[in-house]
Amino acid sequence: MHCRHFAALAVGLLAVAGTSDAFAQAYPSKPITMVVPWPAGGSTDIVMRAISEAAAKNLGQPIVTDNKPGASGTLGPAVVAATGKPDGYTLAQIPITVMRLPLMQKTAWDAAKDFTYIVHLTGYTFGITAKGDGQFKTWQEVVAYAKANPGKVTYATPGAGTSLHIGMEQIAAHSGIQLTHVPFKGGAETNAAVLGGHTTLQADSTGWKPLVDAGQLRLLAIWTGERSKNWPDAPTLKELGYPFVFDSPFGIAGPKGMDPAVVQKLHDAFKKAIEDPAVIGMMAKYDMVPRYIDTVGYRKAVEEFIATEKVALEKIGLAKKE
Repeated sequence: MHCRHFAALAVGLLAVAGTSDAFAQAYPSKPITMVVPWPAGGSTDIVMRAISEAAAKNLGQPIVTDNKPGASGTLGPAVVAATGKPDGYTLAQIPITVMRLPLMQKTAWDAAKDFTYIVHLTGYTFGITAKGDGQFKTWQEVVAYAKANPGKVTYATPGAGTSLHIGMEQIAAHSGIQLTHVPFKGGAETNAAVLGGHTTLQADSTGWKPLVDAGQLRLLAIWTGERSKNWPDAPTLKELGYPFVFDSPFGIAGPKGMDPAVVQKLHDAFKKAIEDPAVIGMMAKYDMVPRYIDTVGYRKAVEEFIATEKVALEKIGLAKKE
């Protein structure tokens, strides 16, 4: 009896494994949805579309972009975690806020448990801009003004808890100044805020590029480790005396429980995509560079980020109270 039962169980397990293998081999057999948690037309959206298009060629199925902006880039991934099937047909760009927000407030997802991390792709170039014809020509002038007028300097970011918000608060704390944060949904809105004089400054990724190049905005500081080839006159935070480099790297993930063979296929397709000269060219236009990390490394990087970020948030008083 036991032998028969065991044999039946083994056949059952083989059938399941066979189904899984067959599914992975046939995958993808229909279009894939890529949730981009930022507004259409921003630097992340444009670059993600280029990456998805190249990956789609490698997979033999189209990848359709679904913009779901809101909640500092976490709305889209939260929807994917809550309602997405782990079949490889619903993916999301994963900004660092997905890992950070649960450390700051109660969220519906757990960054360590509710996603299948697939591949790490790239990071951003962030910068602080002011109005081109405004009063501030250098970051040092902003600091001096903020010291004399606490809280009067306002800055726009693409949302509370984003790397831009946390970065600005760390810069302010290091300078001993008080700045006032004004959150928006993405780059188009932060551009409009500083251009229209609704905020003094903007802290954002390179969606400000055309406006800086045209002289409508002035780039006061850049947050990368080295000066940018695109804006060689803009000093880095380190050159300004801050011990910081912020580039908010991102990758893609799906809902938890995805088939490892499907994850491998997606990993390979997206790795190839960020090696594509056309994609590298598009990324360079927005001052992004490929930063490939494989599936295992990406998962490990997520765990490390959660641990280090917890410490940073506690230091500036933004960690949630347990």
